[in-house]
Amino acid sequence: MNAEELYQLSFQLILHSGNARSFAMEAIQDAKKKDFHAAKKKLTESDTELAEAHKIQTKLLHLEAGGDQFTIPIILIHAQDHLMTAMTLKDLALEIIELREEVLQETTRRGMAE
Repeated sequence: MNAEELYQLSFQLILHSGNARSFAMEAIQDAKKKDFHAAKKKLTESDTELAEAHKIQTKLLHLEAGGDQFTIPIILIHAQDHLMTAMTLKDLALEIIELREEVLQETTRRGMAE
């Protein structure tokens, strides 16, 4: 793999990771508005973007495992950082959304009991 191809894959990794992160943040905002259906849809979109990023990452790993050697540019390290941040934020968004949903259900249940 030449340097230009490596840069292209790095930028694609950044693109999909950034999209995944944005969808996760939007999901949190939707949950804040109590729109859990929209929040879960955004998490699904985040998962789709993460899957695309993962395909790129896996391609790079397979190339290296197959014997390809290349100099790792800083942009690839930056791309990996974006991916890890997006993955963490998506997991955190899922927890926040579930927690908000549980709190709303409990609040509603208690309101009905009184």
